[in-house]
Amino acid sequence: MTTGELATASPRRSFASSDHLRHVESMAQLPSGAGKISHLNAVILGETLASEENDLVFPSQDFSRQALVSSPEQYRIMYERSIQDPAGFWSEIASQFYWKEKWDPEVYSENIDVRKGTVKFEWFKGASTNISYNALDRNIEAGNGGKVAVYWEGNEPGDDDQLTYAELLEKVCQLANYLKHVGVRKGDSVVIYLPMLMELLISMLACARIGAVHSVVFAGFSAESLAQRIIDCKPKVVITCNAVRRGPKAIHLKDIVDSAINESVKGGVPVDLCLTFENQSAMKREDTKWQEGRDVWWQDVVPKFPTKCAVEWVDAEDPLFLLYTSGSTGKPKGVLHTTGGYMVYTATTFKYAFDHKPSDIYWCTADCGWITGHSYVTYGPLLNGATVVVFEGAPNYPDSGRCWDIVDKYKVTLFYTAPTLVRSLMREGDEYVTRYHRKSLRVLGSVGEPINPSAWRWFYNVVGDSRCPISDTWWQTETGGFMITPLPGAWPQKPGSATFPFFGVQPVIVDENGNEIEGECSGYLCIKKSWPGAFRTLYGDHERYETTYFKPFAGYYFTGDGCSRDKDGYFWLTGRVDDVINVSGHRIGTAEVESALVSHPHCAEAAVVGVEHEIKGQSIYAFVSLVEGVSYSEGIRKSLILAVRNQIGAFAAPDKIHWAPGLPKTRSGKIMRRILRKIASGQLDELGDTSTLADPNVVDQLIALSDC
Repeated sequence: MTTGELATASPRRSFASSDHLRHVESMAQLPSGAGKISHLNAVILGETLASEENDLVFPSQDFSRQALVSSPEQYRIMYERSIQDPAGFWSEIASQFYWKEKWDPEVYSENIDVRKGTVKFEWFKGASTNISYNALDRNIEAGNGGKVAVYWEGNEPGDDDQLTYAELLEKVCQLANYLKHVGVRKGDSVVIYLPMLMELLISMLACARIGAVHSVVFAGFSAESLAQRIIDCKPKVVITCNAVRRGPKAIHLKDIVDSAINESVKGGVPVDLCLTFENQSAMKREDTKWQEGRDVWWQDVVPKFPTKCAVEWVDAEDPLFLLYTSGSTGKPKGVLHTTGGYMVYTATTFKYAFDHKPSDIYWCTADCGWITGHSYVTYGPLLNGATVVVFEGAPNYPDSGRCWDIVDKYKVTLFYTAPTLVRSLMREGDEYVTRYHRKSLRVLGSVGEPINPSAWRWFYNVVGDSRCPISDTWWQTETGGFMITPLPGAWPQKPGSATFPFFGVQPVIVDENGNEIEGECSGYLCIKKSWPGAFRTLYGDHERYETTYFKPFAGYYFTGDGCSRDKDGYFWLTGRVDDVINVSGHRIGTAEVESALVSHPHCAEAAVVGVEHEIKGQSIYAFVSLVEGVSYSEGIRKSLILAVRNQIGAFAAPDKIHWAPGLPKTRSGKIMRRILRKIASGQLDELGDTSTLADPNVVDQLIALSDC
């Protein structure tokens, strides 16, 4: 009997009031599960449009009846058990996967409190498994070898391909055998710098099959950013392709890799092998720059290897992958996820948050260079035997109807994307959506940043024809999987709210002193207790791991996000509270951008803040002071932006350079970013007290230069 079946079959039990079950108790107050909210301001899925006046969107009875979690009551029982008996809850789910060896009697151990010693989580310790085996072999053995695992859609309409689970396994085994042939062993790292080709998923699964640790780097990062990651993780192999087309533009990825490897050599980390896939639609082999003895064409070697490869069984706590994320210190953080807990958690969150059924066709628009592509393009879906759409191109190429053309072509039922894309397509007009049928769509999803209510309603009303629930998910690179998310069919949604926590997750809102706040409130979002998908450390820097995430509020994992909880227990994410800007779902450290700006020979000082942006969510706004004797000019502005593009990537380029004769600082030299944010946002009547600044006149100078 599965956990869901147990929940459905179990009688309702009474339980004592406690902080982490407060939202469940609130939901139980009305049959609707909505708490004390008038039904006059509600709509029902599929019946009418959600307007600005609607507080709630209810699932239809038909949708709920077929959902995996079909009611607040079923969720309440499952959630209660996941908190009160996490070992039993998660071990029951884990038993649905293949383990070469079972875990120790102690399912998990944890210390989340820095005051009690080193922070450490372990789940399913002592067990051995392999995530590639569970994603591929297990599904084939269940009779799904002929099922399509991946539909691939190229940049140009009509350029497509597909692989069944059996075919995908063969290609994974060929690459795995090649990697073993060239000396890659369990625990070695492999850097993958690929666009959204099927070879990206193949590379990830091949590394996992032999116990190698993959580090996928988004193929929009600059050579310098790639070099930083190579130097940090010291890979045995770098896997890339010669070029990619993004819309009408060709991007020469191999040239970027060549520059990065040259930089890494200067940093004392040579790369002996660069395996390069020939992406013929973007660049021919003969036009590709080549270094004999180091560079090898994928097509020349990988297909020659056997289509069967023995599995390397790894401990549940052995590393699976490294993924670098922006930090507030300027140096990217190598987030380390291990195998067993991550496997169980991503598979389970995917299953329930999207209400996945075997017949579904699932498309997530994210790139595997980010955590969403790891958890919800590759591992989570394939572990559930899902059919996944992978898209290499741009969502507005050849026009802004491309997404819905793909939805109709593959009969996509589950569509997961970022608010940035939603807002961008919303801006282009409804006609690009309504010219397509989209009747296959069943569940929509949102990821990367809080989605504003107006975009939520457009997504719901126009894209989903007012009949598709939206899984507006909140989670992070560090969490591995969804933490707060709607479960389609289980309860009413509020546009813009991530709603309630996933099983096993205990969110709390604390004040600046770390005191938990009850009821309706706003504050800092923290998590009590560990969960299986949690990251275990920052690669090579456990001290930074503890300092960044566990010391700000001792006894909790600090998310770095602000959060509000309304009177009905719904959670509303309000964005970052640290020096990380969320641009189009990409987390960019202000210190990284400032460091790139200051590297320019004419830049004396820089301070970067995030401001609201209609499409991106946030945009990068840079205050720049030039060196003495240099005058502000359009040429310098462009070269400053180019410096950021070259060192980090185009996605981190500032939208605005604000010339600054000086920056507002305290007498101790601390830059008052609060004041800079107000100036950047045009909130000049909210500057607050500036008398404590070393030079208050700087503020007037900055305001005067706002339009320059």
